[in-house]
Amino acid sequence: MAMDPVLLSRVQFAFVVAFHIIFPTFTIGLSAYIAVLGALWVRTGQDRFHQLMRFWTRIFAVSFAMGVVSGIVMSYQFGTNWSHFSHVVGNVVGPLIGYEVLTAFFLEATFLGVLLFGFDRVPPWLYVLSGFFVAGGTAFSAFWILSANSWMQTPAGFVMKDGVAFPTDWLAVIFNPSFPYRFTHMVNAAYLTTGFVVLAVGARYLLAGRHVEVSRTMLRMAIGLVVILAPLQLFLGDQHGLNTLENQPIKVAAMEAHWDSNEAGVPFEIFAWPNEKTESNDYSLSVPHGASLLLTHSWDGKFKGLKSVPPQDRPPVPIVFFAFRIMVGLGLFMIAAAFVGAFLWWRGTMFETRWYLWIMSQCWWIGFIAVICGWITTEVGRQPWVVDGVLRTADAASPVPGDSVITTLILFVLAYATVFSFGIYYINRLIHRGPEEPTETSEGLAGAAMAAAHHTTARSLPRHS
Repeated sequence: MAMDPVLLSRVQFAFVVAFHIIFPTFTIGLSAYIAVLGALWVRTGQDRFHQLMRFWTRIFAVSFAMGVVSGIVMSYQFGTNWSHFSHVVGNVVGPLIGYEVLTAFFLEATFLGVLLFGFDRVPPWLYVLSGFFVAGGTAFSAFWILSANSWMQTPAGFVMKDGVAFPTDWLAVIFNPSFPYRFTHMVNAAYLTTGFVVLAVGARYLLAGRHVEVSRTMLRMAIGLVVILAPLQLFLGDQHGLNTLENQPIKVAAMEAHWDSNEAGVPFEIFAWPNEKTESNDYSLSVPHGASLLLTHSWDGKFKGLKSVPPQDRPPVPIVFFAFRIMVGLGLFMIAAAFVGAFLWWRGTMFETRWYLWIMSQCWWIGFIAVICGWITTEVGRQPWVVDGVLRTADAASPVPGDSVITTLILFVLAYATVFSFGIYYINRLIHRGPEEPTETSEGLAGAAMAAAHHTTARSLPRHS
């Protein structure tokens, strides 16, 4: 039986992206956390912040390395599996990816070296400043990558000449209609994901009676973060959905399994099985008028349904429908977990409530799955277009036989299983080992850092004669 090279290329790229997105998501949030820990250490001189900074920097370095390895593979796939995509839109997408390398990757890599090896070699203020540069680099990376991907969702600022896209307005390309919503939604998701990882690790230590002081610091900082970011993510997701309804209405129709454009008072399907053959939903459990209220803010609001376009122009509805609901369900759980934690903290019982600590210690993965489901919703929901309204996925693939693609797919699976198993194993070993206990040297350096900070502040103040 002949194998479809386009489908196999999509599966291969999806496999690589699903692995890759885990690590940038974590490093974006973790680098910001490390920078904040450094600032608190210099400001207060308390060694617990220094312990946590060094501890999470080691974990960041491993995650950063695995993100680089998996990201390089994606770059090669543009040439091997998606050469026509590169030919048609490379003038637009290529520079954006290049800017990411120039402004973000080099910044991260350079100052990560200072964080890893410069603690005893550079002044404390420079060491901490390096953490902020690394955090800025990860944010820049997200900026450019999401700009490129958002342009594929809502292309703008270009013209087509002889079947090739040429940019005419770089500001319109970069700040395309969906970019602000997707950038804020993704960066907030990265911070939220990292918050739950930190919360899980702190809860794990506290249950075991290890590293008690730093564990309590991790829990306080994590709860303080997620109780703000989890509800904020719901708001940002709603704004992103409204923008998607305006620019990609068929994607929203697939997310809601909404078929008929003339239907008033569209229900929100809590659960259903979208039946693409009958163009209806089986086993429906819904909230009447729910989708209309959410998307049109009207009780009887209407929006485009899947039947408004031919079947060949629709995305795979069940994949988009269920991925979206998993993402939303996990998001609601995170909001509930954050509020319960904040309530227990307010009651003064958070550190002693073992059932809550046990649940949180098992929830380190929750943000990663939500992010992957969000990307599935976004990318599969755009089908059958690789650049919405400009280039179809079937026309973007390289003319390579299916046998070649399946061979490389198998090799990728084996290589990733080996490399990432070792990487994740090593991260778990680092977490099991935990933060280093304070020593006289580190305590002395903490005092020196605080003294340096006060000295710098005093020099910056105006002098009066």
